[in-house]
Amino acid sequence: MSKHQQVLITGGQGQLATDLVQVFNGSDTVALSHQQLDITQQSDVEAALRHYKPDVVINAAAFTDVDKCEAHPVQARLVNSLGPENLVAAAHKIGARVLQVSTDYVFDGMLERPYIETDDTNPQSIYGQTKLQGEQAMRDCDLIVRTSWLCGSHGSNILKTIVALAKTDQPMRFVNDQTGHPSFTQDIAVTIKQLVEIEAQGTFHVTNQGPVNWYEFAYSILEMMGRPTDQLTAITTDQLDPPRPAIRPTNSVLNNQALPTVGLTPPPHFRDTLPLLVKELCD
Repeated sequence: MSKHQQVLITGGQGQLATDLVQVFNGSDTVALSHQQLDITQQSDVEAALRHYKPDVVINAAAFTDVDKCEAHPVQARLVNSLGPENLVAAAHKIGARVLQVSTDYVFDGMLERPYIETDDTNPQSIYGQTKLQGEQAMRDCDLIVRTSWLCGSHGSNILKTIVALAKTDQPMRFVNDQTGHPSFTQDIAVTIKQLVEIEAQGTFHVTNQGPVNWYEFAYSILEMMGRPTDQLTAITTDQLDPPRPAIRPTNSVLNNQALPTVGLTPPPHFRDTLPLLVKELCD
């Protein structure tokens, strides 16, 4: 680190924030849960930043239920758009930088190749639109980290759901027409720390490597658990019953192109980390 940096993490009880706390692992890091800091309240945000005086604010607070965002667009905008604006305004007053965690949903998913950081955004859902507005609140000195298919050992996520269902022998149906990079919170947290340490600016795609569709991802997990893979059926998005309210990007593959330009190695292949997580969740 160029200097000792005070770090404040919002959304402190979320799955990514929990791993960020472990990775930063210091007395100079504070994580505030939604109960402790509601980022939609400007005066609360300003008071918190004045009190803790962070050099860097990592915004891991978000309304991430993509289907609920369609039903509650006002709430989605408050958390995903106004929240980051509040953090930037308060950070500006104390000379702090903001790292905004964003998503593959800012893209429409129609590109025939992996998305790079400079590709045009075109969100197709309320979630994607509000997260893009959160990105647009950032200044030149701030940092945007886009990730995708986030899961890990904390909170509720698709990996834990698949592991739990596999143990019950319940039949599972997963789509094979949505492709992306699974991203594991512990690996993403490590790269976020590296970006903070070198005081990087701009937009970075940070995911585990290895494109896969949801069916193949679930299949890999069953194989690693030694469970019969015939409890798994591949379907298309059109066959989801009930249909999902939010449009999912068909192509969510984020090329981590910008990381090497600042001397950083992208996170490992998802198949390197997945066995460790599956073992942890099964134990």
